[in-house]
Amino acid sequence: MVEHLWWQKAVFYQIYPRSFADANGDGIGDLPGIISKLDYLQDLGVDAIWLSPHYPSPLWDCGYDVADYYGVAPEYGTQDDFKRLLDGLHQREMRLIIDLVLNHTSDQHPWFIESRSSRDNPKRDWYIWRDGRGDGPPNNWYSTFGGSAWEYDERTGQYYYHFFFKQQPDLNWRNPEVKEAMFNVVRYYLDMGVDGFRLDAIGTLFEREDLADQTAGITQQELYRLARTTTAPEKNGEIIRLWEAMFGYQVEQPEMHDLLRDLRALVDRYPGAVLVGETDDLSYYGHGTDELHMVFNFPLMKTHHLTPEWVRANQKERLEKMPAGAWPCNTFGNHDSPRVYSRFADGQNDDQIARLALAVVLTLKGTPFLYYGEEIGMTDLLLQDLSQFRDNLGLWAYKMELSLPGVTPEEALRHAAQESRDKCRTPMQWSEEPNAGFSPAGVRTWLPVNPNYTKGVNVAAEEKDSGSLLNFYRRLLRVRKSTPALQAGEYRLVHAEAKDYLAFLREIPDGQECLVAMNFSPRSRRIRFADVGSRARVLFSSRSRPSEIESIESLRLEPFEIYIGELI
Repeated sequence: MVEHLWWQKAVFYQIYPRSFADANGDGIGDLPGIISKLDYLQDLGVDAIWLSPHYPSPLWDCGYDVADYYGVAPEYGTQDDFKRLLDGLHQREMRLIIDLVLNHTSDQHPWFIESRSSRDNPKRDWYIWRDGRGDGPPNNWYSTFGGSAWEYDERTGQYYYHFFFKQQPDLNWRNPEVKEAMFNVVRYYLDMGVDGFRLDAIGTLFEREDLADQTAGITQQELYRLARTTTAPEKNGEIIRLWEAMFGYQVEQPEMHDLLRDLRALVDRYPGAVLVGETDDLSYYGHGTDELHMVFNFPLMKTHHLTPEWVRANQKERLEKMPAGAWPCNTFGNHDSPRVYSRFADGQNDDQIARLALAVVLTLKGTPFLYYGEEIGMTDLLLQDLSQFRDNLGLWAYKMELSLPGVTPEEALRHAAQESRDKCRTPMQWSEEPNAGFSPAGVRTWLPVNPNYTKGVNVAAEEKDSGSLLNFYRRLLRVRKSTPALQAGEYRLVHAEAKDYLAFLREIPDGQECLVAMNFSPRSRRIRFADVGSRARVLFSSRSRPSEIESIESLRLEPFEIYIGELI
């Protein structure tokens, strides 16, 4: 039997440090706050933490504009606090991966301050500087966060390139000194004992070298208007085509693969270290063992209606195209996307759908990634006042909405609140105390606390309720951890045409076989699994089962029931 690595069997839990736990009462989450909750995380049943950026930052992009890769943001704590967090996790046999932003730095990073100081500074070529063309920038590229991708620098009379905000200048990865400097950052954290990295925006590291003009034939504002005003599904393909024409020279360049092979070779010198890319591009697996260890199955997230058909189609598409030796990675939520509870809610069966979503991500083949707060059913909070926004992308969306004909400020605000990533980054809801127990009473938290913490959506209330979503998470995580087939087994679909339920096997060759069946409907169903086996030992059910061992030749599933049985 193949021995799987720790990251293949683990369940990861993403922590947004600003929002998890505030230890010093300043309204901002911090590393000591996370340390104080390590027992909670261990009891929850997760195996590894993905920590969003902890570095010093001007926070133009909520920490993804790094000013010092070797430091800790003062509001989060100190380097000693970071090491205490790492040690605390390791003492509990848990792991830590950290966000690594390779594409760009903050414009306040010492490297960029040096780079922009003069044209002949030794770090000038660490970033992408070019002369303008006529009275404008070097080409017609856009920033994905709005406006030109080029910012004019008065002091030196040249433009620098930024794929994201102008406060996030892109590093020049064609300069070997940049590569060595960033690889030194990797070595620093691996030497410290960090277990790996989630690589931010990995597909943006290189741009087309000749800086040729993009050929979309449409402005960014026109594309935005088209995307916002088009309702016909058949137009979606055209919008995607235009986006790719507009940004195709700025992403997914062929040089990426040589770089990732070099990075993988470096990381492989540290046994067990893992690289997870913020991409769904399967080509970044390389040949399966020579580039990234995992890329996210983002297509699984891209629906508002979680159905058996959707999951089956996704698995067929992903698993068949993955190179040999590659390992899947599944998630439904992160700091850039709507919360799971809000994304799939239908207004009637929200709690049951949230449980189905967890069951899907924990039982499919691959490594699951969870997002803080989803275990208690935290929901999106749509901000009602622009002064509350902390995400500059949301503010950009507000301005773009106002450019649309007939849109009122009130309508623009509603859309901006939906587009803003603030909605899914609100403080963790620990109790019914003021500020949900995240910060002391009277303290203004960095983002507003979702008021539904007073209605039982908090850890303290759910710990007391054996039927709560939190305790459901704990139960199912324990089952996954104790069931080898769910961690490492192959996926085999059964009943491929079923409309209301999803069923598949997780099988270890010459080992454990488990049947996973989920009823997505509010009606009970009797399903024949005689083609799979005759009897199973119940490992998990979200409803009460008549006995521990039962026939599956004709299995009854109650409304929204989640069933896992070991074939015997």
